[in-house]
Amino acid sequence: MKATFTKGKGKFDKLTVERSDGSIDSLDCPKQRIIPHDMVHLAVEGTLRKRGFMARVKAGEPANFTMQGDHESDGVERLVEVFQGDAWSSGATPIPEMLELYRVTCQERACPPLDLSIEDMQAIRARIEDLDRQWSLVPVGGFLDLVL
Repeated sequence: MKATFTKGKGKFDKLTVERSDGSIDSLDCPKQRIIPHDMVHLAVEGTLRKRGFMARVKAGEPANFTMQGDHESDGVERLVEVFQGDAWSSGATPIPEMLELYRVTCQERACPPLDLSIEDMQAIRARIEDLDRQWSLVPVGGFLDLVL
């Protein structure tokens, strides 16, 4: 699936996905000072090969906010939230602290956590840093094509 992120002028960027069957879907992405939320999903899901929001969209589910939860995609969503929080606070949170925050977040939401290693977390962080570098070079109205 091709995921095209277009940098918007106002409060939103845009995600357009083109599935292998040729179907297209799009979603507004609220700006958040860091890379778009769904780009964080691509980093997490692509690195771990786990089924989250983007993998479900790739499989044909609509790109919207009304998906029914399931254990794996819920675990991915909690991890995306942890990495967003890390990015908002400089991207330098120690990995053991991030893993503990992830564990607590999953526990509070009755969500089974994914089995993660420090190496997994480092690889995700490196991918997010790379995407952030690429995204920062995209001008308003420009786009970044990614593949899942």
